[in-house]
Amino acid sequence: MSAVASPIRVAVLGAGSWGTALAALACEQADTLIWARRADCAAEINTQHRNARYLPDISLPPELQATSDFHTAVDHVCTAPADALIILGVPVAGLAETCQALARALQGRTHPPLHVVWTCKGVQPDTGQLPREVAGAALGGLPGVSLGVLSGPSFALEVAQGLPVALTIASHSAATGAMVLRALHGQRCRIYTSEDITGVEVGGALKNVMAIACGISDGLGLGSNARAALITRGLAEIQRLAIALGAQAETVQGLTGLGDLVLTATGPLSRNRQVGLAIGKGMSLEDILAGGMTAEGVRCARAALALGRRLGVELPITDAVCKVLFEGQAPRSAVAALLSRDSRPETPTSYQ
Repeated sequence: MSAVASPIRVAVLGAGSWGTALAALACEQADTLIWARRADCAAEINTQHRNARYLPDISLPPELQATSDFHTAVDHVCTAPADALIILGVPVAGLAETCQALARALQGRTHPPLHVVWTCKGVQPDTGQLPREVAGAALGGLPGVSLGVLSGPSFALEVAQGLPVALTIASHSAATGAMVLRALHGQRCRIYTSEDITGVEVGGALKNVMAIACGISDGLGLGSNARAALITRGLAEIQRLAIALGAQAETVQGLTGLGDLVLTATGPLSRNRQVGLAIGKGMSLEDILAGGMTAEGVRCARAALALGRRLGVELPITDAVCKVLFEGQAPRSAVAALLSRDSRPETPTSYQ
């Protein structure tokens, strides 16, 4: 007689667009509870099966339940009969606060093995830390808690609409990868596994900066050739930084590097590309942000550039984006400066 797998419990902390989309996906295969910071958002998910602020045109599964009480969400997984999954669906700016709150809620509690994965992409502006360092500082020492990052080329709206997606779970724990597979892998979502957390995170962070660069190019009307060049050389830039941080070069060629870069640099739903487009068409960053448009690439660019300088890694596209965003350089002047750089052989050594 074959063993019957234990039922899965999932808690998603964060009810933004991506957290909500992942919760809707998980509830097809697991008992899922999503935590929303606002009580009205949780009530709307429970009674109307909608999250009007973040996914206004999406009907959420009636099986998905929400709470605005953080401890209720933690209790949901702590009382699970077997291993449980916690998905941190918060942006980089909110990751430290959420991880610290989770650590306090778990302190001294008896719970089954918990697998905690985060989904944010970026670099902490004030510290230069990647998300793994932030999560590890708060949660890494807790007994019975394993960590990982879930990333890949994914627009939340398309996932919520039921369109197919492929993602990577990177963790040093095989059990964490297996738990994410049980909770999310299915007909609409294909999950790949990796141990290269750093490579996955660097790809997720810098692709947003490269998408701003591609948006600027498109806003200036520089054509498809220029966009292809920026994507290709942007990938080389991502790989140089990833290798310097100890990542595997091959990771950058996969879903969380090349795949996410192509999506974010070309997709119409990309906020980072939209910021770049607006700048290329003559808008200032202040006006763009005042209009309510936010993008992780704006927050990440200077921190990524500082990280590269600290490691002695050349990041010319990131540097150009920073000059345009924060130093007042005209976009056309930044493009001219990139084109006038010394030529070099296009060989594997140019990626290192």
